[in-house]
Amino acid sequence: MRVLIVEDEVLVALEIQNVLEDLGYSVVGIAADARRARAIADAGVDVALVDVNLRDGMTGPGIGAELAERGATVLFMTANPAQLGAGVVGTLGVLPKPVEHHEVKQAAEYVAARHMGLLPPPPPSRMRSFEVRH
Repeated sequence: MRVLIVEDEVLVALEIQNVLEDLGYSVVGIAADARRARAIADAGVDVALVDVNLRDGMTGPGIGAELAERGATVLFMTANPAQLGAGVVGTLGVLPKPVEHHEVKQAAEYVAARHMGLLPPPPPSRMRSFEVRH
């Protein structure tokens, strides 16, 4: 499973990367802005964990929708979940930050299963699924 982390806070991104790699996922890159996320995604990603507010502003929702259109399974991870309103078409949901390691692990396993076409129950975390039409 090839994972892209779209996060402008380096320490947060590295913590997420460590959890994902401990689970055996391949982190293909960390992007702090939409331009870098697109560049990394050009090589192909399966899953993207996307923050809302990035180095270039509130570009997370747009890049999340774009990555979903490209076939990635997208979950937002943000301290500002209200900024996503009812959700972003094509994406799974949002996990409010800050997150504990076990929440990242549960969310990653859920998103990976969804990417493989499975319909597991949502993880027992604070994750909120979007009820938007895909």
